Amino acid sequence: MMINLEIKDEANIDERLDIFLVSHTNFSRSFLKTLNEEGRILVNDEKKKSGYKLKLGDKITIEERPIQTIDTRPENIPLDIIYEDNDLLVINKQAGLVVHPCASTKSHTLVNALMYHIKNLSTINGVLRPGIVHRLDKDTGGLMIVAKNDNAHRILSEQLKDKTLNREYKALIKGRIKDNFIVEGYLTRNSKNREQMVLTQSIKGKYSKTIFTVDAVFDHYTLLNCKLTTGRTHQIRAHLKSINHPIVGDVLYGGVDKNIKTNGQLLFAYKINFIHPTTKKNMQFQIDLPLYFKNILEKISK
Repeated sequence: MMINLEIKDEANIDERLDIFLVSHTNFSRSFLKTLNEEGRILVNDEKKKSGYKLKLGDKITIEERPIQTIDTRPENIPLDIIYEDNDLLVINKQAGLVVHPCASTKSHTLVNALMYHIKNLSTINGVLRPGIVHRLDKDTGGLMIVAKNDNAHRILSEQLKDKTLNREYKALIKGRIKDNFIVEGYLTRNSKNREQMVLTQSIKGKYSKTIFTVDAVFDHYTLLNCKLTTGRTHQIRAHLKSINHPIVGDVLYGGVDKNIKTNGQLLFAYKINFIHPTTKKNMQFQIDLPLYFKNILEKISK
C-alpha cells in the first residue's frame, strides 16, 4: 500500500521531511525513521535523509511495510469496552495504563490487553501499536477508539486530520478562571526537559489549538471542559501550563498540590464523536467521570 503526499503549502517549505511526515501521517517519528532507513520513503522518487528540507512541489511516497508477526505478548488485562462492532471498538482506558509498548514499558500496556481480548486489529501503526488510532497519556483515562482493520484505521485517521473526529476532556486546574478561553500556538519539545512540550509562536513546532469552557469555579480550583481542535502530544497539559494553570496532579507540568492526592493528572477524556467508517453514521459516546475524580470534586466543593 502506497501513501502519496505533495508539498503544496508554502508554510512547509524548508520543513524537515521527518517532522512534516509526523504531522501528516498517523505514524510515529521512530517508525517513519525505520521506514526511511528501509528505503520505503522517497521524495521525487529518490531516497532522502530524514533531515531533508522540503521544497514546494516535492512529491513524497511512503511504501507501507508488509504485515509482520507481533512479538508483543497478549496479557489478560481487563478492558472496559463501551462499544464494539466489526470495524472498531470504543474503550474506556483506565488511568495509569500505558497505551503501547515503548523503551521504558515493554509489557502490561493497552496493546497487550487488546491482543488478548480482540482477535483482529489494524496493522497500519506497525507491530507495536496494532489498532491504535490515537493515544492517551499514561495517567489520562477515558475514551479511545481502536481500529480492527486497516480500512477503518485509515478512515478514522483522516477524520482526525479533517476534524470530523472530535474529543472532549474534563480537567481540574489550579487557580480560578471565570471566563471561557482559547489557547493556540505551536508546540515543541522543551530544550531543557525533553519530556515536556512547550508552547511557542515559532512555526517550527506543530500548530495546536484547544477550546476551554468553564464548568465550575471553586475556592482554589477550576473545572474545565477542554475541546481539542488538534491532537498534539501533551496538548491540553502544555496549554494549561502555558497560562500558569496546570492540571492538578500533573507532576511533569507543575500541577502537584499538597491538598489533593492523586495518582496522576486530573484529566479525563469523557466524550468522543466520529463518523463510522462503514455505515457513515455519526457516532457519539459520553461517559461519567470516574469515582476518584468525582470524590475530589466533592471534597473541594465543601
